[in-house]
Amino acid sequence: MPLTFVHHRVTCQPRTWSNVAKQVIGLSDFMLKDNDTALYGLWRSQIGLPRDTITIISVWPDLETAKEKSDQICIGMEMVSAVETDIMSPTIRPKNGKRPERQGNYAFRWFETPLENFGEFLQLCTDAWPDFETSYDSQIIGLWKIENNNENVKTLLLTRRPSLAMWERSKIPQGDKEAKVRKKLSRRYDLCDWTTVYTTTLITASDESDNIRWS
Repeated sequence: MPLTFVHHRVTCQPRTWSNVAKQVIGLSDFMLKDNDTALYGLWRSQIGLPRDTITIISVWPDLETAKEKSDQICIGMEMVSAVETDIMSPTIRPKNGKRPERQGNYAFRWFETPLENFGEFLQLCTDAWPDFETSYDSQIIGLWKIENNNENVKTLLLTRRPSLAMWERSKIPQGDKEAKVRKKLSRRYDLCDWTTVYTTTLITASDESDNIRWS
C-alpha cells in the first residue's frame, strides 16, 4: 500500500519558531519504533514566508490513518497560532519514506494544473529532471498530489539546491543542455493555471545547521 504524506504549515507566535520546531521533533507520534508514522522533514522560512512559519512533512502508513490522526499532532503544542494541513500522495517521486538529510535551499513550489494538462505536466517533469539535477547539483525530493475538491490538480514540488545562489543560477540557462531543460520547465509553467514558490532551509538536516537570519 502506498504511503501517504501530510504537509503542515505552522504559524508560530512571534520569535518562537525554533521552540516550536523542537516540540515537533520530540512529538511522540514520531518517536514510536513500531509504527509507520514518521517525520519526513521540518523546514524554516528562507524567502517568501513569515519568519515564524515552519513547514512539516510527515509520512503515514495509509490515507485513512493520515486523515484520522495527522491533524492531532499539533494539538496541545505551545506557541502555535494556526496550522494549515494538506494530505498528499506521491506521484513520480518520492518512491519511499526515506527523508532528505542534506542542508540546502529547499524550494516549495505549488501548482494548480487543469486535469487535461496534467499528463503532459508529469511527462515534462520526468523528461527534465535528470539533466536538471546534473546541471545544478540539485535533487528533486518529491512531487505530491494534494487532496482537493476543485477541477484543477494541485501539486507540491519540493526541490533541493545546494544554495540560494544556485536557485537563481538554475533560472538562467548556460549552454544547449541547460537551455533544453529550461524549455521543458517553461512549458510546464505554461500548462498550469496558478503557481507560487517560496524557499526554506532544512531544520532536520543531518550534515549542518542553518543559523542565518533569512527572513
